[in-house]
Amino acid sequence: MGIFNQRKPRRFNHQYIYVDERKERLQAMEERAKRELGLIPEPEKTAEERIRGKFVEQTEHLKRQQEKGKPASSKYLVIIAVLLVALLLALLN
Repeated sequence: MGIFNQRKPRRFNHQYIYVDERKERLQAMEERAKRELGLIPEPEKTAEERIRGKFVEQTEHLKRQQEKGKPASSKYLVIIAVLLVALLLALLN
């Protein structure tokens, strides 16, 4: 074993014994198809799904943080475009 040829450790691969993932995927696909066809009614939202995001909606500082990640509004883009055109005209004259 050389310095530059070190063996890499074996990866961890856990195989579930009592779970058939293929069967679960097929059942989920069947349920989704039946729901799209209207054979099964839409499931009601759980309490967690109803609550998710409500805290952020109610607090001002978290709302502002969330809005910072959004793209600039069109009014700012118009102002920047007008300033660039004015700068270009000033440089050309």
